[in-house]
Amino acid sequence: MQFTQLKRREFITLLGGAAATWSLTARAQQPPSPVIGFLHPSASEAYASLMPAFLKGLGEIGYVEGRNFIIEYRWADDRYDRLPALAAELVGHRVSVIATVNATAAALAAKAATSTIPIVFTIGADPVQFGLVASLNHPGGNVTGVSFLSNLLVAKQLGLLHEFVPAASDFGLLVNPGNPNAKSDTRHAEAAADSLGRKMHVVYASTERDLELAFAALIERRAAALVVVPDALFVSQREQLAMLATRHAIPTIYSNRRYADAGGLMSYGASQLDAYRQAGIYVGRILSGEKPADLPVIQPTKFELVINLKTARTLSLRVPDKLLALADEVIE
Repeated sequence: MQFTQLKRREFITLLGGAAATWSLTARAQQPPSPVIGFLHPSASEAYASLMPAFLKGLGEIGYVEGRNFIIEYRWADDRYDRLPALAAELVGHRVSVIATVNATAAALAAKAATSTIPIVFTIGADPVQFGLVASLNHPGGNVTGVSFLSNLLVAKQLGLLHEFVPAASDFGLLVNPGNPNAKSDTRHAEAAADSLGRKMHVVYASTERDLELAFAALIERRAAALVVVPDALFVSQREQLAMLATRHAIPTIYSNRRYADAGGLMSYGASQLDAYRQAGIYVGRILSGEKPADLPVIQPTKFELVINLKTARTLSLRVPDKLLALADEVIE
């Protein structure tokens, strides 16, 4: 009887050891979690509030960071010249997919770095114009994503700003010359100003220090209002932009609500939160086996007008009833 019990205990011990060995072996045979390369032209602090939307999109496809994927982040800290090297780093890291957000320059750098790793972008420009995809419905290569068309909305933004200051004859346009969209943004803005019979004065800023000089140039040219085109640098410096616009009493319109939240007078554009979420969904679908070539470029269907009433009062501006009626949100 004792012999039988001993044998049983030895067998159970042996079985437990084998089970542990089998468990370790099975775990070792599990494929490693896919790695998402995340390439951004700005600094992490400026866009931290948008990252949950990207992760939410991934979660809708069943991907949870740390559980079944990891992210390799690369931030260019508002230096577009760093993007090609950062994209090459991600390619060398053998990531499964690269997500580039908020800049045409980042998407172009990733596309130049690889023709095989899938790329998902969010940009404000027309991706066909820049050669990122063959067409919106049939991207055709290893690149697809979300275009929220903010670079094409300058005519609408200028019209809204004109409602605020109808007597203004001279408008300013703030552009980052290092942005690939700079020339097309300027061309669209100048055409829109011509259609209103107004002058457009273009000023440039490619660093934080340039912003003070840009506003000094606007004052010298007697610009009565300003359009700030989409750019990662400008988003990261949105508080400074709002402060400079208020200090110099220049009514200003921006491309997304984050500026209005930071004290800017008015913004008009598609939701960046939704664009990040949609990009996360596409990354998840690609990790699940779908091909970028088969995923049409997503375009926004809703645009939001946000007005900061506190800033309007500081600038001694009366908000036209028409704009109040059109506004999706009014910040008191």
